[in-house]
Amino acid sequence: MDVLERVLAGLGFHCRRMPFEGIENLYARRGTAGPNLCFAGHTDVVPTGSAEAWSSGPFEAEVKDGVLYGRGAVDMKGGIAAWVAAVSRVLAQGEVPGSLSFLITGDEEGPALHGTKRVVETLMAEGEVIDACVVGEPSSQQALGDMIKIGRRGSLNSWITVHGKQGHVAYPDRAANPAPVMARLMARLADHRLDDGYQGFQPSNLEITTIDIGNPATNVIPAEAKARLNIRFNPNHTGDELIAWLNAMAGEAQAASGLRIELEHLCSGNAFLTEPGPFIEGVQDAVEAATGRRPEASTTGGTSDARFIRAMCPVLELGLVGQTMHQIDERAPVAEIEALAEVYRAVIGTYFERV
Repeated sequence: MDVLERVLAGLGFHCRRMPFEGIENLYARRGTAGPNLCFAGHTDVVPTGSAEAWSSGPFEAEVKDGVLYGRGAVDMKGGIAAWVAAVSRVLAQGEVPGSLSFLITGDEEGPALHGTKRVVETLMAEGEVIDACVVGEPSSQQALGDMIKIGRRGSLNSWITVHGKQGHVAYPDRAANPAPVMARLMARLADHRLDDGYQGFQPSNLEITTIDIGNPATNVIPAEAKARLNIRFNPNHTGDELIAWLNAMAGEAQAASGLRIELEHLCSGNAFLTEPGPFIEGVQDAVEAATGRRPEASTTGGTSDARFIRAMCPVLELGLVGQTMHQIDERAPVAEIEALAEVYRAVIGTYFERV
């Protein structure tokens, strides 16, 4: 964040550090007029795994045979660097007819509670206007620029506990076994078809990620059973609607069994879709002009901070090839990072030519 702030200040950006609960965030803007084209990204990274398994130190940023190795090279410090380089080259040719901004967080790979979400809420409360945003997530699949992300499914985690009564297996009338209650509830949830898809989205899916009882004895009925599930959902649903459905299903199981069922939920973001229009088409035209390939507009993949930015403006994701993100020896060819900078330069130029 310090390095980024120094570079952007040198380019004439007004930099504002926005820390929330110990998380470092940065909003930087150059210009006061509209439209305001924003780039969003994150400096935090996932754990490295075994450092000994890496070809070089995960944070040494070593270049070997033209390839940059290091945690965050792809996801997504490389993308941030490429956009900074693109902005520098654009400004060297003159001013843009509007504003350029950066929204950079240190809390995307984690809970994402005190990063972009809080910055967006603060900026909106202050009346800040962002007209369009490019998120630098590694959206490309096989070749640079072959895909952009124009939407993402939402994500809901739920923790379920069935409270029973411990007892001897030979005397079930003196106990209340939570295991079959949990098993029936999980089967019912897993068998339910949430939808058949949404325009541009695959069907929503509910996945049971764990069922835990932790009973080491063969002759004891357990006192409780726990489970966790995740739902990745398209715009047919909202997190609140799915929470209400899960609560209702658990309520029916509780009424049928007489055992108390407790639920906790965390919706990390609702589904969103940036509808086709001038912004998306302009980015596709720019990418095609720079790379010779027209990117597919996709909604596949997990979540990103675009789910928060969509509250302010149209948003899409465009970045490096994501084949090695989160892996040991995460890496990106230096030539690809350089090519991404030229793609971003074309995106900036096309955007301001057409607004």
